[in-house]
Amino acid sequence: MAKRCEVCDKGPVVGRTISHAHNVRPRRFEPNLQSVRAVVNGGVRRMRVCTRCIRSQKIVKAA
Repeated sequence: MAKRCEVCDKGPVVGRTISHAHNVRPRRFEPNLQSVRAVVNGGVRRMRVCTRCIRSQKIVKAA
């Protein structure tokens, strides 16, 4: 399953981990995805949405 927000299409980005001894290795920054029940087109649907979209109320949570 893709680690991508279904609302804003935010996905993983790559970066580097640098230790105190300056050993450099790659890493991935994953978006904080939550599975929520949201109202979409009048019906309830389960979506994987990032917490930024939940907090900014880009989706309407189902009761």
